[in-house]
Amino acid sequence: MRTPLQIDVITIFPEMLDGFLGASMMKRAAQMGAVQFRAVNLRDYTRDVHRTTDDRPFGGGPGMVLKCEPIFAAVEALRRPEARVILMTPQGRPFVQATAQRLSQAQHLIFVCGHYEGVDERIRKTLVDEEISIGDYVLTNGVLPAAVVIDAVVRLLPDVLGGEGATLEESFAAGQLEYPHYTRPAEFRGMQVPEVLMSGHHAAIATWRAEQARRRTRERRPDLLKEEGQDKHEQDT
Repeated sequence: MRTPLQIDVITIFPEMLDGFLGASMMKRAAQMGAVQFRAVNLRDYTRDVHRTTDDRPFGGGPGMVLKCEPIFAAVEALRRPEARVILMTPQGRPFVQATAQRLSQAQHLIFVCGHYEGVDERIRKTLVDEEISIGDYVLTNGVLPAAVVIDAVVRLLPDVLGGEGATLEESFAAGQLEYPHYTRPAEFRGMQVPEVLMSGHHAAIATWRAEQARRRTRERRPDLLKEEGQDKHEQDT
């Protein structure tokens, strides 16, 4: 049996994770022993009476910067030899499904959540293993981005979704978007479910789904087809 994935989230707002980690799939994954979570309060690793985690930037400018000392202390106290330390920052590499798949193979993930104007550059240079961004926009802190990454990773752990192959045909798993889905009723307000899906002909259904996935990807995310070298095939068809 696989050892549970340990996920630690270092933040000055650990309470933001309470609802997320204690509900739905995250709660179920923890209960079944696939993952263990720790929401770590960065202030617990400060040494002054005011529990200071930030200070003004050298050189001037607006806002505050998270200090080295508490973040280094927290990571060094939590980190196991196999741990991977991830900084959530708008300056990181864009988060994609392939990254989620890679991280789901890890044994220990430590997320460092920035705040204010970010973190001291020495943290970036010497403490973290990689930097991840969930998009080209700025949020008030890194907790919500960390939650997004955690959700994408944990759902890929064995048996968390309740069945083999549950993540194999979804969007991005095969380099393109997922095909459309329908359920009962077969007719709603004049809108019909495609007949092929009710035919029971599995080969025809598989062909339809593959065609729909390519068409949807071509219309909405043609960049994915170019990355996979499929754009020429789509133009020829």
